Amino acid sequence: MTRAWVLHPDIKSDPARRDAKMALDEAVSLAQALPDLEVAGQEVVPLPRPHAGMLFGSGKIEELKQRIEAAEVDLVLVDGPVTPVQQRNLEKAWKVKLLDRTGLILEIFSDRAATREGVLQVEMAHLTYQRTRLVRAWTHLERQRGGLGFVGGPGETQIEADRRAIDEQLVRLRRQMEKVVRTRDLHRKARAKVPYPIIALVGYTNAGKSTLFNRLTGADVMAQDMLFATLDPTMRAVQLPTGADVILSDTVGFISDLPTELVAAFRATLEEVLEADVIVHVRDISHPETGAQAADVQAILDSLGVTEETPQVELWNKIDQLPEEALQAAQARAARDPGIFAVSALTGEGLDDFLEAVTAALGAERRREEVTLGFDEGRRRAWLFEKGLVEEEAQTEEGFRLTLNWSASDKARFETL
Repeated sequence: MTRAWVLHPDIKSDPARRDAKMALDEAVSLAQALPDLEVAGQEVVPLPRPHAGMLFGSGKIEELKQRIEAAEVDLVLVDGPVTPVQQRNLEKAWKVKLLDRTGLILEIFSDRAATREGVLQVEMAHLTYQRTRLVRAWTHLERQRGGLGFVGGPGETQIEADRRAIDEQLVRLRRQMEKVVRTRDLHRKARAKVPYPIIALVGYTNAGKSTLFNRLTGADVMAQDMLFATLDPTMRAVQLPTGADVILSDTVGFISDLPTELVAAFRATLEEVLEADVIVHVRDISHPETGAQAADVQAILDSLGVTEETPQVELWNKIDQLPEEALQAAQARAARDPGIFAVSALTGEGLDDFLEAVTAALGAERRREEVTLGFDEGRRRAWLFEKGLVEEEAQTEEGFRLTLNWSASDKARFETL
């Protein structure tokens, strides 16, 4: 069992500064998400501004060293960015291994990745992260180059060798990912032929998406009070209690300061959200920082290219954990806004109204259009009749003129045939 000490640097000069205690609690939860890791201590470290070489001041480093040694700690987790130089200096001063926030999240993802795609994505993110740190970490050796820069010294040789090894590995992984992405595209096109709309569950990690997914589908997706309990996306065809047939998609949870390497690596997975007919944003309304978490989720959706054209519904989950006064306020607020529903995925309270609204949203998009098909497009014509989308048909010299009553998602699927 590895003993860890969790530090949250509370940087006063940071414009994006979060509530220190909440940030520390989240960092501890991240640490506890790793197996075989015991949190031996935790603290907020007030910091006017980061020190370039050591992050903390010399007095604070000595003070922390004494506590770390007394607790017999093997690993220090710093909830924030740490440069390679800072990491090397702090490890030397404290004589322990150190991980910053990005490194910790990457470790969790490495532990959780279950599918081939997930493993490849995490490995690519790890290598991208290491490559940036490797280049900076070796910068001090560039002084060993020849006077005019024509002859590379051993430091530069090591940099180039390590960088080339990582680049070659990344190229190999990208080729493998391309095959996986092609497979995912085939699955997406196959789903497009099925007349089921897609509902994507998104939200901050530990907001209750998997609990909701399990309640609606009867599936057995891992659902625990733990950050990143599920990593790989899960999709199920399910008939909602309202009678609507849909495909429900459970995506990886988001988190503030999600490493850019992971956003890039998981883009293929997250792009499932772009295919959705309705996006359900699941929020843990009982969390003290639920507003900030919602803003982080929206920022990632915006970066993925999710537009306002896709209907979005907010699900204020975990109302069973609210005190009575806060519960009444949440339910009153949800009653005034047709796009917000106060629910408990655990008990099922409030879900009926939510499901009726989602079903209405999926059906409200239907519109009447005319389409002309050539005589050689029998398969596409048969698909339209099979899905019950044809209201009238007339034969012309060019082919068949069909009057259709369909939704935007029906049209999108038809165009892939």
